Order: sequence, then C-alpha cells, then structure tokens
Amino acid sequence: MKIENNKMVSLIYELREADSNGRIIETMDETRPLTFLYGTGRLLPVFESNISLLDAGDLFSFKLNSEMAYGDKREEMIINVPVNVFETDGKINEDICRVGNDVPMTDSEGNPLTGIINEITDTYVRMDFNHPMAGLDLFFSGKIVDIREATENELAATMNSCSGCGNHEHSGCSGSCG
Repeated sequence: MKIENNKMVSLIYELREADSNGRIIETMDETRPLTFLYGTGRLLPVFESNISLLDAGDLFSFKLNSEMAYGDKREEMIINVPVNVFETDGKINEDICRVGNDVPMTDSEGNPLTGIINEITDTYVRMDFNHPMAGLDLFFSGKIVDIREATENELAATMNSCSGCGNHEHSGCSGSCG
C-alpha cells in the first residue's frame, strides 16, 4: 500500500542538524514510531512530499534547509517580558522563571505560544518565541514501518482537532518531527 491522503502512516526516523553527520536532534524508533494521518497538515508539507508514494518497508533520507522547515530565526520573536509577569506575591516564581525553561504563554490576542527563557534581569525576562528548530537545516533518515487505512474514529479525531495549524507534533499540534 502506498502513502496517500487519509492513510495512517507509521515511520521511524533520525533527525539530525544540517546533514547525515550532524548533531542528533530526535530519534523515533520501533518502540515509539511516529504514527499520523497523512495529508492533514500535521507535518511540514515538504516532509510529507518527501515521503509521498513510498511503500511500507521503504527507506528515506532528505535534507530540508531552514526556509523549507521552520524558517530563519527572527529577532522580533525575541522579546523582553516584564519580570512582574513571573511574580507571585512580589517574588519571582523560580519553578517557572529559570534560564532555559520553556514557558507556555499567550499573545495579545489570546493565542497560545511557547517561549524559551534566555536571560533574567531585575526588570525583564528575555524570551525567544522562535520555533526551537528555526534557523536550522534538518536531515531526516528513516523507514516507513506501516501504512494502513484510517479508521472512522481516527479520521473523525483528526478532523475535530487542530489539524491545519502547521505544527507537527506526534499527538495533537505540538511535536517535533518532519
């Protein structure tokens, strides 16, 4: 069976930075394959186009430059948030507010986004709201493990969730795969 829209696809892969010798970013293996409904916008479109028409058992490897993946890092996505946003009773909540921590936030329109804390000063917290893989060229290598018809429940669940958000998570809209 070939990969087509609305087929359930399971695959394993290794994601590396830049090329086949780059730093390993993520690995999905047989114990935890990535399984998704093909053609629903949950994965990067260029990832899907690179595996389209493959069969179960087929191997793949391809490189995505940063523009094709998550785009370049944008300076306007790195902002200073007033430190009082992280205070409870006049004290910084150190469980949340620490360098390197991913913090879920909302923008001025109520949309969810996640920022990484880069710096903490007396007056502001410097946060990076770029996608964690923005600015990186990505190299995927892997294997198609299984392709099957989607069940009615799988189709319904996908149509009622956040498909089309452009994010590619293993479940829902928050992951990091192709």
